[in-house]
Amino acid sequence: MRAGFSLFKSTAFSLLLIVLVCVTVLVWAWQRTPLLTAFLPPNSLLQLSSEAKDKQPILTVGRNGTAETSAGLVEAEVRPDQKIETNLKTDVQITEFASPELSENTNSSTGKKQYNENVTMHMDDQGCNYGKGKWVLDNSRPLYSGFHCNPWLSHMWACRLMQRKDFAYEKLRWQPKNCQMEDFEVSKFLERMRDKTLAFVGDSLGRQQFQSLMCMLTGGKKSHNVIDVGKEYGLVIPHGGTRPNGWAYRFSSTNTTVIYYWSSCLCDLEPINTTNPATDYAMHLDRPPGFLRQFLHKLDVLVLNTGHHWNRGKLKANRWVMYMGGMPNTNRRLAMIGAAKNFTIHRIVSWVNSQLPKHPHLKAFYRSISPRHFVNGDWNTGGSCDNTTPMSIGKEVLQDESSDYSAGNAVKGTGVKLLDITALSQLRDEGHISHYSIRATKGVHDCLHWCLPGVPDTWNEILFAHISSTPVINS
Repeated sequence: MRAGFSLFKSTAFSLLLIVLVCVTVLVWAWQRTPLLTAFLPPNSLLQLSSEAKDKQPILTVGRNGTAETSAGLVEAEVRPDQKIETNLKTDVQITEFASPELSENTNSSTGKKQYNENVTMHMDDQGCNYGKGKWVLDNSRPLYSGFHCNPWLSHMWACRLMQRKDFAYEKLRWQPKNCQMEDFEVSKFLERMRDKTLAFVGDSLGRQQFQSLMCMLTGGKKSHNVIDVGKEYGLVIPHGGTRPNGWAYRFSSTNTTVIYYWSSCLCDLEPINTTNPATDYAMHLDRPPGFLRQFLHKLDVLVLNTGHHWNRGKLKANRWVMYMGGMPNTNRRLAMIGAAKNFTIHRIVSWVNSQLPKHPHLKAFYRSISPRHFVNGDWNTGGSCDNTTPMSIGKEVLQDESSDYSAGNAVKGTGVKLLDITALSQLRDEGHISHYSIRATKGVHDCLHWCLPGVPDTWNEILFAHISSTPVINS
């Protein structure tokens, strides 16, 4: 009996020893293996500094897209009573119409691949994560005058020409965390882009980035060094139109060309019946804009963006009809605005990526979405953005991944780089046009577009940093 009891004690002691060894190994492995942290609960997407945690903003990166009015304002991405919090957990899946280059996950039961918006995007380990950092005061700002940039800056975005009295928003500079971002200098930019062409292709936020860069490069002043070359790219005012589909300017001193082309949906648009002025337009979700197909070989730096025009109201107002494979779309899943937008973003990025081997000189970027800051309603339901105090909702971004899931997932595994500006712009609710106007007329608030000088200048500084960190490849 004693022998059996002793054997039991010995066996129990051995098992206990084995358990202790296993636990020790697991704890050591957990500390040594960063990948295991993937099983931890996710943190908030927008991590603010400690002094601002109790005022975390609500991300407005919506699922439904928006519509721009004739006044330049944008319809809600979400319902007025709906909030999109910083810990979004909604998955958007594209199954039936997802092409292999757009897929991220495979459904083992159906064999179809799925796109999941909740996948975490990590930045290039070899470079600086310029989207992570903080806003700091800098009295040397702004980089140009909002009074005098008349040749390039639209008056509706020049807040210095309006009745606004506070301009503290002009005195902030973005400072990346744990890395140095080279200061923007006109001479360095132009020399870096000598004999090269940079093109912005996207919506009105892309146009703001273009106008910002033109003001930065000229100091907001007219110059005989800058030549209008829009005709070379077909950017002329069409018959009966009020403005061209874009602009192109060349700096003769370095033969540097800067272009903006309007393509709010980043897909090809063509009239269905060319003989009918009131015809609908085919919105080819699987086809890149004709401008890119025609002129991509001439570009050295390309910046794409879309997002705020994906809305039923916008499609109806513009008479856009979704097409796939040259035919009206019949896929019910793809008919959903959010799914169509994500599909198109993936498709345009995939197409540009497929062209990179043919154009090794091309550096391509997809710019993440610019956030909106409507509160207590939307642009047409009394929404506003009256804050004028910089950094009142936070000044620091601590996250490593992008807050724009569609953009982050689209560029993942491609040669197209992410120009991530969403989270850092989210902190700048005081930088919008708001209710100000040139004639001091009362109207709806513009909590989408930015005052210039302002936040889009930082987007261009980050773009310059990306360009400067890339080896020069002569065309």
